[in-house]
Amino acid sequence: MSDTFNIVCPHCHAVNRVPVARLNQGPNCGKCHRPLFTGHPVALTAATFAKHVERNDIPVLVDFWAPWCGPCKMMAPQFEQAARLLEPQVRLAKVDTEAEQMLGTQYGIRSIPTVALFAGGRELARQAGAMGAQDIVRWVRAQLA
Repeated sequence: MSDTFNIVCPHCHAVNRVPVARLNQGPNCGKCHRPLFTGHPVALTAATFAKHVERNDIPVLVDFWAPWCGPCKMMAPQFEQAARLLEPQVRLAKVDTEAEQMLGTQYGIRSIPTVALFAGGRELARQAGAMGAQDIVRWVRAQLA
C-alpha cells in the first residue's frame, strides 16, 4: 500500500497527493488552498464525475437524486450527515440526474435515490431507496469490510 493517496479537491478538482498519515489532519488543496475535506458532499457533473471516481484513492459514495423526488429531499440531510461521519475515509458526492441525465443513463439508474459506491474507478455496490445517516454509514462500512 502506498504511503500517499490521490485526493481530488472538491472545489477546483485538482488531484492532490496526500500522505495517508495526514488524511485526518485537515489537508488543503495544493492548487486552490481550500480544505480537501469539508464534511459536505461534492456536487458532480458529467465533466467532473470521472475524475472524482477514477482518481480518488479513497472510495466515493455517489447519491443519484433529482430535485423533484420527495424521498431524495428527505435523504439529503441524512447524506450530508453521513459525509461528516465518513470523511476522510470516503468521499461523498451527489449527482442531480435531472441536470446530468447522461450520467443517470450511463450508470443505469432506474430509481432514485440510489447510492453507488465506487473504488478504483469501478462500482462496488449500489442501494436504491432513502436511508438514514447511520444506515448509510453502516452500509458503506459493510461494503468496504
